[in-house]
Amino acid sequence: MRVLDPVSFVLRKKGCDIWFVPSDATVYSAMQMMADKDVGALLVIDQGQLVGLVSERDYARKVILLGRGSKDTPVSEIMVESPITIAPECSVDEAMRLITTNRIRHLPVVCDGKILGMISIGDLVNWIAFAQDHTIEQLEHYIEGKYPC
Repeated sequence: MRVLDPVSFVLRKKGCDIWFVPSDATVYSAMQMMADKDVGALLVIDQGQLVGLVSERDYARKVILLGRGSKDTPVSEIMVESPITIAPECSVDEAMRLITTNRIRHLPVVCDGKILGMISIGDLVNWIAFAQDHTIEQLEHYIEGKYPC
């Protein structure tokens, strides 16, 4: 387990649930789903195609701060269109670089046009901590002369 591990490992560990709304859904219904699923963002999918991503941040900045109503604003008006995506074989390190460089918090994982899941900065941080704990444990065993049989 390392930062060079592919993001497919992260998806396997966290689960591949895909939560989404259509672009014509109301922002209110999207926020309700985020609350129900305990997630900070949803994919926006129309006719099986990824068309955007909507997050709590979008809601705060594009609805609340502008005095708009969430029950009459469609997701299409606040979503990030054509979000940055990542392939499942991309490394955790590269995913973290994309998130940091682009100042985003979520990356849809896509392979050949098929949506496999979504990872967040929190998922990556958890993976890195998990990998570091594993490395430390291996080093301690090595120092103590304990080798797996």
